[in-house]
Amino acid sequence: MSEFIQNYLELGNETTTFTIVELMLAIILSFVLSIIVTLVYKWTHHGVRYSQSYVQTVVIMSVVVAIIMIVIGNNIAVAFGLVGAFSIIRFRSAMSDPKDIAFIFFGMAVGISCGLGFYLLAVLFTFTMSALILIMHTVNYGSKGSDEKVLKVTVPENMNFEGIFDDVFDQYLDQAQLVNIETTNLGTMYLLEYRVRTKKKVADKELMDAIRVKNANMKVTLNVSSLSY
Repeated sequence: MSEFIQNYLELGNETTTFTIVELMLAIILSFVLSIIVTLVYKWTHHGVRYSQSYVQTVVIMSVVVAIIMIVIGNNIAVAFGLVGAFSIIRFRSAMSDPKDIAFIFFGMAVGISCGLGFYLLAVLFTFTMSALILIMHTVNYGSKGSDEKVLKVTVPENMNFEGIFDDVFDQYLDQAQLVNIETTNLGTMYLLEYRVRTKKKVADKELMDAIRVKNANMKVTLNVSSLSY
């Protein structure tokens, strides 16, 4: 117990070497830079699952990490104590988009740099990384073209659906793969599920109208699978 108290007394002596000016600089700089990080996130975010609380969390976490790095300093005992404390915290929010996790680490790196006093490094890293992210977003790096979509087509049970949509797919799609066939409506209809990629400048309505001509004007559903992010 006395050793534990001694460690924290030593910690107090070490942290006094940080002046109030340096402390405030670390807090303010980590806050400003994390705001820039979250602005980049907002500009490059796709999908419907945008969360204001997530954006605010990145900012808060960056400042908190900066303070933690100041508190730890060179004290190994306190560092291990903080690791043990954080290990009992459970995070219940699952992130469906891997890029959200990357921005968490982005904010943490900014906070660590500010907390350790590497202010110039923090600024250069933030602006350089932000520029790279914006460039990848602008050129749509990693995209295979149009987003993959889920096409579901209902056809009557007496219709021979083998190859019936081939001419439509050739005209409107770059890719079409039949992934599932099932009966529906007490076996009186078939539900066909395709994974498709539309050609450039092809409107979804054009594709759906062309399919409705072929499937006796029955139900057609087109879902963008990337909306799950």
